[in-house]
Amino acid sequence: MSLARTLGIGLTGLAGQLIEIEADVGNGIPAFILLGLPDAALNESRERIRSAARNSGIPLPNRRLTLNLSPATLHKRGSGFDLALVVAALAADRSISPPAHVVYLAELGLDGSLRPVPGVLPAVLAAVRAGVRDVVVAEANRAEAELVAGARVRAYAHLSQVLGDCGADPLVLRYRARHDSPARRDPAGPGGQTPGSLDLTDIVGQAQGRYALEVAAAGGHHLLFSGPPGAGKTMLAQRLPGLLPDLDDAQAIETTAVHSLAGGGNPISALVRRPPFEAPHHSASMVALIGGGSGIPRPGAASRAHRGVLFLDEAPEFSASALDALRQPLESGVLTLHRAAGTASYPARFQLLLAANPCPCGRNLGKGTECTCTPMARRRYLARLSGPLLDRIDMQLFVPQLSSRELASRGSGESSAVVAARVAEARVQARDRLKRWGICTNSEVPGSLLRNDLRLVSATLAGLNRAGEALRLSARGHDRVLRIAWTIADLNSHACPTAEDVDVAIQLRQHGKGDVG
Repeated sequence: MSLARTLGIGLTGLAGQLIEIEADVGNGIPAFILLGLPDAALNESRERIRSAARNSGIPLPNRRLTLNLSPATLHKRGSGFDLALVVAALAADRSISPPAHVVYLAELGLDGSLRPVPGVLPAVLAAVRAGVRDVVVAEANRAEAELVAGARVRAYAHLSQVLGDCGADPLVLRYRARHDSPARRDPAGPGGQTPGSLDLTDIVGQAQGRYALEVAAAGGHHLLFSGPPGAGKTMLAQRLPGLLPDLDDAQAIETTAVHSLAGGGNPISALVRRPPFEAPHHSASMVALIGGGSGIPRPGAASRAHRGVLFLDEAPEFSASALDALRQPLESGVLTLHRAAGTASYPARFQLLLAANPCPCGRNLGKGTECTCTPMARRRYLARLSGPLLDRIDMQLFVPQLSSRELASRGSGESSAVVAARVAEARVQARDRLKRWGICTNSEVPGSLLRNDLRLVSATLAGLNRAGEALRLSARGHDRVLRIAWTIADLNSHACPTAEDVDVAIQLRQHGKGDVG
């Protein structure tokens, strides 16, 4: 009997845990036994491993082979354990002598090729945090693994190369020669994408909508655009990402880790530096929106939009349950999904941007004489946006239909680059003020801080107190007006909000049609 051990990483959400793979080769009826709560993909690794080992020059022993993934109580999923399993099995058979304290992350092809797997970035992060710096991955995952500071990455294209470096018999070197110079793959993952070229200069008119976008970008606030079809709600929304600053190192690592796990195995070549933009279709299910699925829950659009924008066009067409499922991450910035197989938490600090028509036909404006919807249809349509959800939306703007004369005029507004420069300056001012509390944007400031260290004088709050009673603002709505006011103050280079800043914040909070001053 011979025993060997290797290491892999098991991911539950973005949290990774070191998995010890134990291999035992013993006497008895030849068998391949896999223990440790493997899922279907991992169970199928038996045949992948047999074929890959044989086609690499060292077949598995024709004996009783037992492989255990420890801790045995943790559910294991995916094909990323293939390489660790085959190395452990051949080490137990004394065919190779792999180095200790190395994590192996790769899927095997039947021909022995090493294939990329999803979640390499969070897996390598988990390995380094657990004290294991040496990691072996597929060549296609090299760039992604090397994004982790402190990791010593070795990448291979074929199993025979791995076995050769583990002291395999010279017979393996004959097979290895066929794969010594693999073509270097440089796939384009999310980190390699360039931001779109959509610019605010494409927008005609809509001064209030443009200003609301600027405030939303500067403070990280949520925003609802409502109005008739064709007024420009979607055009405005699509230009918000161009106003946002690049992600810092910590944000980029966290965002890229989500995309690595959600990318379905598409390798990432660079950190995601631009804020992501997710715009799911209104037929998307709750699982597609917030994450889930069988086994360990997978991230959805809300997590993929982390540190970016989640845009829901035709928002009332989404199911009410899917929309209400966003209420919790809007407050906490985290999505925790509970399933029988385990609990997974994903970051979800996104900016929610909604666009909605006034009714299903879109013509319920003014006296509503042109609207063809029944009262029940209008009520059912608008009821999809529940009161508790709307209370969490910082700003609610009406986007009016432009006149023919306005449409015929040329756009004369500022470009996205000019507005983005002001947004960046406002964010720096906010960050300098909030850094002692570990907060980046005004939208993250807790209510307790607004009522204590950042409390405004009574004269400044007089307008808000009057408006609060007239608009029946909730405590949450009151705090959101104050956060908007601080953002407006930052844009105006004020040390703290003035009474005028608060008045503008109230206008942006309510569903008004007046111009912003």
